[in-house]
Amino acid sequence: MSKENLETSEKEKSLNFLERIIEEHNESGKYDGRVHTRFPPEPNGFLHIGHAKAICISFGIAQKYGGKTNLRFDDTNPVTEKTDYVDAIKRDIKWLGFEWDNLFFASDYFEELYQYAIILIKKGLAYVDFSTPEQMNIEKKAGEANEYRSTSPEENLELFEKMKNGELEEGSCVLRLKVDLKSDNWKMRDPAIYRILKAHHHRTGDKWCIYPLYDWAHGQSDSIERITHSLCSLEFKDNRELYDWCQINLGIYRSEQIEFSRMNVDYTITSKRKLKELIEINHVNGWDDPRMPTLSGMRRRGYPPAAIRNFIDRAGVSRRDQFIALSSLEASVRDKLNKTASRVMTVLNPLKVVITNYPEGKTESFAIDNNPEDENSGNRQVPFSREIYIEKEDFGIEVNKKWRRLAPERNVRLKGAYIINCHDFKKDENGEVVEVHCTYYEDSRSGSDTSGVKPKGTLHWVSIADAEPVEVRLYDRLFNDEKPAGRKQNYRDENNKKRSRPIDFKEFLNPDSLKTITAYAEPSLKAAKEGESFQFMRIGYFHVDPDSTPGNPIFNRTATLKDGWKVPGSK
Repeated sequence: MSKENLETSEKEKSLNFLERIIEEHNESGKYDGRVHTRFPPEPNGFLHIGHAKAICISFGIAQKYGGKTNLRFDDTNPVTEKTDYVDAIKRDIKWLGFEWDNLFFASDYFEELYQYAIILIKKGLAYVDFSTPEQMNIEKKAGEANEYRSTSPEENLELFEKMKNGELEEGSCVLRLKVDLKSDNWKMRDPAIYRILKAHHHRTGDKWCIYPLYDWAHGQSDSIERITHSLCSLEFKDNRELYDWCQINLGIYRSEQIEFSRMNVDYTITSKRKLKELIEINHVNGWDDPRMPTLSGMRRRGYPPAAIRNFIDRAGVSRRDQFIALSSLEASVRDKLNKTASRVMTVLNPLKVVITNYPEGKTESFAIDNNPEDENSGNRQVPFSREIYIEKEDFGIEVNKKWRRLAPERNVRLKGAYIINCHDFKKDENGEVVEVHCTYYEDSRSGSDTSGVKPKGTLHWVSIADAEPVEVRLYDRLFNDEKPAGRKQNYRDENNKKRSRPIDFKEFLNPDSLKTITAYAEPSLKAAKEGESFQFMRIGYFHVDPDSTPGNPIFNRTATLKDGWKVPGSK
């Protein structure tokens, strides 16, 4: 193989299938080397992690080839769409790190789409059908035509005009394409392309009472915008044949639909209908609840946008549906925050420690690094006193040799401060340890230790005299099952035949997905501002919530320090 061919082969290996298609188009001169993509969300809810993949692919592929990307809202269903959703989607796309070249709405093209429908009616390729949805479904399954399919173009034009003018009742009829009732592809069996909806539209008001369905609005809008590569998930694979059929029979600009795998993440659902249901039953506090798989929820929880982009990049682009571990996304979040989040000391479950040989009334402070991963992050002064808090989990009575925390006659280092040794402890009436007594080694100060004492481990702490009580929201996974929307239950029917039925996804909601506690933080955190992220030493990553007020920050747990998640109640 020649050097040139070898280099070409290596390049091919490094490209995903979308990039190979575009390279082939460029080499053949198709689209004159243009790459123009679009992202077409429906404004009936907030964007979720699945949309994030579509955004990264559609915007990313255009960026790689010097092309453009349109943001086009598929606002064809006025019953479910809101301007608030439009604004939220724009905000999420920008937060994720992308900017669109043009902003459009499918409603911009309602008149053109209407005129396109008239063209097909005149060609005898569309007809008004008054059948019930149930009857249409039966006929489609049987591959049989009904009486309306043979209606003349002239009569269909009159009926379609009546639909448009509001002279026919909502739900009484639809406009269908006359394609192929015997097709193996269900999408080609005379699909409906217009229905009557006498509802107020968020942009066009009451001008229209007929609205195009997705399969009609999508492909023709792509053509109007001269989109070259219409990238969408695999669930639309069967739609491609209809997409092509419409553009060909209209004789309009030909865009190309290309499908890629969906982003399926375990312990997660991405159905907007199901997510909306959780909001309606008040299990979560809106679309931006930090437990939700929405981009707004992830932003509020503290996920860096770069971590999400990295997660999607690592997942790759393929034509096979992917099922990816949520732990992989959490790992990307940790990787990013480990480099950027300032380290602070906060005690979530406090246990009082009295350093009995430390002078009463004495105070001092210790310089502690803000982030050892960033040499330019500097340090801060943390106050120290005779009485401190440590985590209850950091003290044990009967422990083995591997125990690296505090115990009777054990030495531990207080982060950035002294080595202490436990000599006594107190219990309450329930037998729970409520106070620990220790002595400190005066010559063991961190950075200038001459004590010769070897501590078993290092603990975080806060001075009780200076501790700031703060609200901490401990968020966890919303579901405790890997596939909450895909589980089925076996049963026997009245004839004793084996059957299965889907289990309600709400059965798998994690009852421990949110716990709110009061923690005790070092004084520096009193000045924490909304949107800042911190690593609570030895605990995890936390983000300042928008509910915070000046001097009273509220912290959302973004992720634990390590991946050790288990189903609640499991061993």
